Amino acid sequence: MGTREARRSRALGQTLPLAAGVLVLVAISALSVILVNRAREDNAWVVHTVEVENQISTLLLRIRTTESAARGYLLTEEQRFLDEYLAAGARVHSDIDELIRLSGDNPAQINNSNQIREPVQARLDEFEKAIGFANRHDTAGGIKMLRTSDSGQAVARIDEIAGQMRQEEERLFSLRTQTADRTEQLASIVTVAGSGLVILLAGISIFLVQRSTRARDHAEAQLRDNNLNLEATVDERTSDLREANNEIQRFAYIVSHDLRSPLVNIMGFTSELEELRSDIFKRIAALRLAAIAAPPPTVDDGDAEGALETEDRQLLEGFSEALEFIKSSIAKMDRLISAILNLTREGRREFDPVKIDMRELIEAIVTTVAHQASEAQAQIRIEPLPEITSDRLAAEQIFSNLIDNALKYLRPGIPGDISVRGRTKLGYVIFEVADNGRGIDPKDHQRIFDLFRRAGLQDKPGQGIGLAHVRALVRRLGGTMSVASELDKGSTFTVTLPIHWDVNRRNRDS
Repeated sequence: MGTREARRSRALGQTLPLAAGVLVLVAISALSVILVNRAREDNAWVVHTVEVENQISTLLLRIRTTESAARGYLLTEEQRFLDEYLAAGARVHSDIDELIRLSGDNPAQINNSNQIREPVQARLDEFEKAIGFANRHDTAGGIKMLRTSDSGQAVARIDEIAGQMRQEEERLFSLRTQTADRTEQLASIVTVAGSGLVILLAGISIFLVQRSTRARDHAEAQLRDNNLNLEATVDERTSDLREANNEIQRFAYIVSHDLRSPLVNIMGFTSELEELRSDIFKRIAALRLAAIAAPPPTVDDGDAEGALETEDRQLLEGFSEALEFIKSSIAKMDRLISAILNLTREGRREFDPVKIDMRELIEAIVTTVAHQASEAQAQIRIEPLPEITSDRLAAEQIFSNLIDNALKYLRPGIPGDISVRGRTKLGYVIFEVADNGRGIDPKDHQRIFDLFRRAGLQDKPGQGIGLAHVRALVRRLGGTMSVASELDKGSTFTVTLPIHWDVNRRNRDS
């Protein structure tokens, strides 16, 4: 009982300083965030004041530029001065609008900005009249008009309003600077005081934590021992799985190989039945005629069917149909066995990683299907493709199958458009083979990757192993494969492969 209370007291003694430290950190963090935000706002107002002052200076400079350009044009009649005058004059009112926008927080400044527009417009009107004289080839009249005009009042009014605005902004600048300085000082005080308190609590916590370090080290040592045992168990299970996988591959190879022997016998006897068909039904016709005491007909083997009665002819047709069905099934079985043998051989092959120029590889594949693409009126576009380090034969099989499928399942009457593109991401290359063909119903997206399973209209030759084989190869290369497609909207097969394939790990696990 006393030991339990001691443990509880020790745990409480370790927890309280940590909890206090957390509360202090939270309080300092919250207060720091508030003060930082306030300092940011104060500094933003200081910057805002500087922006308003800059805009006032910009407006006055624009007015002076307009005046200088107008006088320069009157004196020299050079086009560059006229262009400068027009450009500067067009910007004056937009500068006033910008000044009003910037001073929108201060009603007094808004009033001053609106008041400055009238004398500025009056001054611009004088320049416009002078330029008008020059355009009528009366430069002297324009100069005289400027000299005799009562422009001093407008200029004085502009300077007066600008001075008032600058005085107001200087006052605001002083106030806002003081406020920002006070906020920064307060933030510094909070940071220093909080840091000192945190250091004190951290020292207490360190002292308390060191007492429990030995127990933790002991627990970690025990955990490491357990992990070593776990790794040994995992390695053992992995070895068992690898052996089971190899056994399954050997079994599939043996079964598919042994299936060929009875299949060959069936094919042979079927061929013999086909050869005996004519003789069998010739004898049937002779027996029927003998039963009715008629002389047997003399017919060639090719005319045996013509000598048969209706019932016998129907029997011959059924016999021939059954033979064709048997031959078709034998051919399909032979193709499936060949496919299984190819899959098992590929599963036993160890991959050899080499550096692959994927664009060169895809171009070689496209060259081999160029005639097929021409007949389908399809173009195959190859976009820039990154290089990878992988098994070259497996990569050829993957993309040959995808491009061949894209050509095989194009929509009739529509020019085919097939593109192969790739991009890198986080140590992997994402390849996409896209087409504008028939598309695949979303409910069949997983079905097409199953062995001996096909989807959609079955009007093209195939055994339903291509995509299953492709996905198996992609997985052995450490990648993934998916499809995005809708009916009559084309398909996009996405193959993700590592840029640098780890041959030792993959060959060991496969």
